[in-house]
Amino acid sequence: MIDYASHSSAFNRHAIAIVAGEPSGDLLGSLLIGALQSGRADLEFFGIAGPRMQALGARSLHPMDTLSVRGYIEALANLRAILAIRKNLKQHLLRNPPGVFIGVDAPDFNLSLEFDLRQAGIPTVHFVSPSIWAWRPERIEKIRRAVSHMLLIFPFEEEIYRKAGIPATYVGHPLAHALPQTPDPAAARVRLGLEPSGEYLGLLPGSRESEINSLADLFVRTAVRLARERPGVRFLAPLVKDTHRELFQRLLKTHDAADLPIHFYRGQAHDVLQAADVALIASGTATLEALLLDCPHVITYRVPWLTYKLMQRRACISKVGLPNILAGRDIVPERIQEQANPEQLTAALLDLLGNPAARLTMRSEFAPIRASLRRDTPAAIAGALAPFLS
Repeated sequence: MIDYASHSSAFNRHAIAIVAGEPSGDLLGSLLIGALQSGRADLEFFGIAGPRMQALGARSLHPMDTLSVRGYIEALANLRAILAIRKNLKQHLLRNPPGVFIGVDAPDFNLSLEFDLRQAGIPTVHFVSPSIWAWRPERIEKIRRAVSHMLLIFPFEEEIYRKAGIPATYVGHPLAHALPQTPDPAAARVRLGLEPSGEYLGLLPGSRESEINSLADLFVRTAVRLARERPGVRFLAPLVKDTHRELFQRLLKTHDAADLPIHFYRGQAHDVLQAADVALIASGTATLEALLLDCPHVITYRVPWLTYKLMQRRACISKVGLPNILAGRDIVPERIQEQANPEQLTAALLDLLGNPAARLTMRSEFAPIRASLRRDTPAAIAGALAPFLS
């Protein structure tokens, strides 16, 4: 085992390099920074950070948005910029070695960077294991070479890393620790300025530009169709950027639905998930947030045809939604690719809106998963990282 306390004095033991590649990583990174700051006021964080991490003092050397792409084909469009950022950041870190480098998710970017840094003697921690249990299982060998220690957020991952002989710690899921244990729909509706007794449907199309560009029209057409079939429903759309709201509003005009009863919010996704009776959610972290906040939902996703075929060939499991993966069976409807159309999405959403018993059953399936993900995550993170910071 490497003795990280024996680093050269050239390493700045108070400096932590950290890289997040998208809004969900920014949230995870902010939780990690908060966990470390609670016991150490002398730590400095720098690298690639989103607004949540920056609010805690992290200094971002490059914009996070450049890394926020999903899928093979989509990443190619930004490849030159991404490679330039990685090269620049690597050179900076080799010239100014931190006490530890922490890659927050974004494995395609971070694992290669971690490999180079570890070869230079810089300890590397990766926060959130790549989904080697879902696809690309061969990645475990790259992880072995690149990562000094892995922080795990799902309990079943412990056995995978134990068998592979890679140091790892299950810290629980940070969102399960941070989000309310008992969601309060009535209070959320007050915060959002909604009527207490209305029927509300959340629209969460993702946060990446590529997701919004791919899914916004599908979400708008589904909302328009649903409103025709269930006139009393109103829609809640928590969007990360003003440009995303403007895109939705343009699409509503295109579909002659400018008067659709839709409330737009800048963020506030957690309030929306508590306030909504049902939600339509793009596959990703938001589906787990919905589970943790007890919001029945339908999962959808659609990517370019070639990206989907490539992903299909590499996949180890057939489901994409985190609630279904964690449950080991279908507990949330998924409508992916060809099934991701307004007709099928509307039918699935109506099934939930019109069936309180189905919503209750889904919530009962969420409860044991929530319990398995809850730990004192900040204490677990601080304990796992203590050897790198002493």
